[in-house]
Amino acid sequence: MTTSHSHSLSGITDKVVESAMQQMTYAEAVRRALQEEMASDPRVFLLGEDIGIYGGAFGVTKGLLEEFGEERVRDTPISEQVIAGCAIGAALTGMRPVAEFQFSDFMTLAMDQIVNQGAKLRFMFGGKAQVPVVFRAPFGSGAGLAAQHSQSLEAWFAHVPGLKVILPSTPADAYGLLRAAIHEPNIVIFLEHKALYRQSSLVPSAPYETPIGKAAVLREGKHLTIIALSIMVSRVLAVAERLAQEGIEAEVIDPRTIRPLDEETLIASARKTGHVLIVHEAVLTGGFGGEIAARIADSDAFYYLDAPIKRLGGAEVPIPYQVKLEKRATPQEEDIYRAVHLLLQQKPV
Repeated sequence: MTTSHSHSLSGITDKVVESAMQQMTYAEAVRRALQEEMASDPRVFLLGEDIGIYGGAFGVTKGLLEEFGEERVRDTPISEQVIAGCAIGAALTGMRPVAEFQFSDFMTLAMDQIVNQGAKLRFMFGGKAQVPVVFRAPFGSGAGLAAQHSQSLEAWFAHVPGLKVILPSTPADAYGLLRAAIHEPNIVIFLEHKALYRQSSLVPSAPYETPIGKAAVLREGKHLTIIALSIMVSRVLAVAERLAQEGIEAEVIDPRTIRPLDEETLIASARKTGHVLIVHEAVLTGGFGGEIAARIADSDAFYYLDAPIKRLGGAEVPIPYQVKLEKRATPQEEDIYRAVHLLLQQKPV
């Protein structure tokens, strides 16, 4: 087995990696990106529910009100439509708002503003209008918050032209991709898995951006390709270590952004290994894994496949509140391990 990059530092230039490093949680990495962008660009401001004194539902914006004041860290009414509408309007007039939704589930209340208005304005105005908004939102299960606060809806947004959709899986990517997102001229949906907020790893101290639309090959292998989104990345890497002890070398890829999608990297890996497993937490039906599978199947990699592409996703149920049921509803390491052996038509040892 060979590893092309460390998990937390993939996609960062060698010059940045050689700089001083610091241990940082995912939440701290997001806060650092926000703080640096606000300090360097007066057009950047934050808005959302309880992001000021309270510091956000998961404490990500804590301390920013004291540093930048109420003009640039704005607590909003409990109205997702207001948050989205104000952010889009401010962006049209030259500002660069970063809007936080307490939970991604609540973005459904603002779909008209995001999908029918903001995502289409640049196209409808012939490129003369820009909507540089970042919509941040915690998503996913693992916090015992039940069906209305635990969904993975990334495929909804990826379906809409005019939106970019990012799912960072490490502190280093959360920092680098958020900085890149704030510099984007149009709407970015930035989805932060709530179970990742307390996870930590090394992050370069020097400022950097992670390119949007470039996947990370986290582990190289020759027997199969495993493509994983967000929280599933760390679980897949753990399974890959276990598989390596059995002589199975898995190539692990994190797309990081699903719109735009780095088809080239995914297709090249599928062509190389001949077996593909796609893992995400979202419900399997309509999940983004189906889109990835279709892109690979529509390419010349299809002729190199030794087995049908396999998908592993969440159960066809709302996320339960009870802890054991919540875990049963989403792929765990053992589920991934079994799926690999099924794909390779081997019996687990």
